[in-house]
Amino acid sequence: MRAIKNQKAPARKVKIMSFVADTFTPVIRGGEASRWRGGNSKNLKAIASPSIRKLWLAVLLAMLSGTSLFAHNSPSSAVMLDFYRDRVGAELTLPLAELELSFKQPLLANPTEAFSKNETALKNYIAAHINPETEDGKQWAVTVQNLELQTNQQPFDLIAQVTMTPPPGATVRKFIFNYSVINHEVMSHNAYVSIRNDWDTAVFSGQPEPVGDIHFTITSLTIDRSRGNWWQGFHTVLNLGLHHIAEGTDHLLFLLVLLLPAPLLANKNRWANVRNVKNSVWQLLKIVSAFTIGHSLTLAIGAMGFVHWPEPPIEVLIAVSIFISAIHAIRPWFAGKEVFIAGGFGLIHGLAFASSLSEFNFSAWAMVSTVFSFNLGIETMQLVVVAATIPWLILLSRINFYSPLRIVGATFGAIASLGWIIERSFNVNLRVDSVVNIFAHHPLWLVGSLAALALLATGWKWVKTISVEDQVENRLHSTS
Repeated sequence: MRAIKNQKAPARKVKIMSFVADTFTPVIRGGEASRWRGGNSKNLKAIASPSIRKLWLAVLLAMLSGTSLFAHNSPSSAVMLDFYRDRVGAELTLPLAELELSFKQPLLANPTEAFSKNETALKNYIAAHINPETEDGKQWAVTVQNLELQTNQQPFDLIAQVTMTPPPGATVRKFIFNYSVINHEVMSHNAYVSIRNDWDTAVFSGQPEPVGDIHFTITSLTIDRSRGNWWQGFHTVLNLGLHHIAEGTDHLLFLLVLLLPAPLLANKNRWANVRNVKNSVWQLLKIVSAFTIGHSLTLAIGAMGFVHWPEPPIEVLIAVSIFISAIHAIRPWFAGKEVFIAGGFGLIHGLAFASSLSEFNFSAWAMVSTVFSFNLGIETMQLVVVAATIPWLILLSRINFYSPLRIVGATFGAIASLGWIIERSFNVNLRVDSVVNIFAHHPLWLVGSLAALALLATGWKWVKTISVEDQVENRLHSTS
């Protein structure tokens, strides 16, 4: 779920026939024609007759055939709307070539110098051509907060951050968006309007929702978001957290590898003894809780913007945490300190979780709701995984062959984590994800196999125990 920054809809060539039809609709439609001609029905009938319409079309085609304004693909603008409790934010991506034509000042020859010279005038121009209003015609306040040049790739753009505030008592959820930046002068220009962030309708940065296209003949859109509510956003982010941990194979692998030796007790440098069921469950709960507290803390402060770490080193450290836990599962490395290790590594995993939310351009209240629901989704999926696997691990830990099973699982985790460390450090593809996903994409088969193995092994051990007891009893009877 990454934020879409500076995204523009693909440029399109305006069809002349469509332009003619749109532009001269007042000539052939009764209601509009009356206003255009002051209600003169005779003039209207003459102009609207088939022969005259054909003549108009021929003249216009002849005029436009030599006009460069309609002969090239026009870069489009993008308008991304972000909804808050008391205002609406808008990010405008304006192509400099088209903006130069409407602003009527040179911008492309030396964009940096032109921007420095005309920044205030550009802000005033943009503010003057954005006029949202309520349904009963009350004007919203418009403020251009910031302007930024994008000159890293063609076409060059001006990025404008705009705040639109409704009048007192008016809702932010429904309004008429009047917009004429560039398209009031450049007839072939289009501005594509999308909702980028709206908690109440579960629209987030990764998947903007298109709402309309503004151009020379259509300069307003009715924006209606009144159908949404807080629970809709909560439910969507909760599912996002569920899917994030379910699809985050590295996070799950870390948790499972860390839990492999949880039912065991270390004796010097080897796993030798088995905890009783009560102590095993208590140890598992402490490890999972420590991991939860760790990643919840960094998820919150990272998503709120208090701490920011580059994503690549965090991903490498997550792979390192899996490798260390895998080695510990093979041979005790930090026996008795698993809770602290789980909490410490949880801090690292939480920063990775936060990167999924930090790009959401939400208000503080919506971000608090986002962190809570996203974390709740993560915890729910973690509990599902733990509940589905731990009973069988506890049963298997009482069986002699749990040791080779534990070593095989830990070795798989160590090899996978080493592959991830190399991939993420040197930007190469060793297809580690493809191998891990062979197992991760079939969780029911894995859990079912683990449960069947645990039940069969436990049953076999019980049968052997009964058999031995019978043999002992028979011997006692025979000797007596």
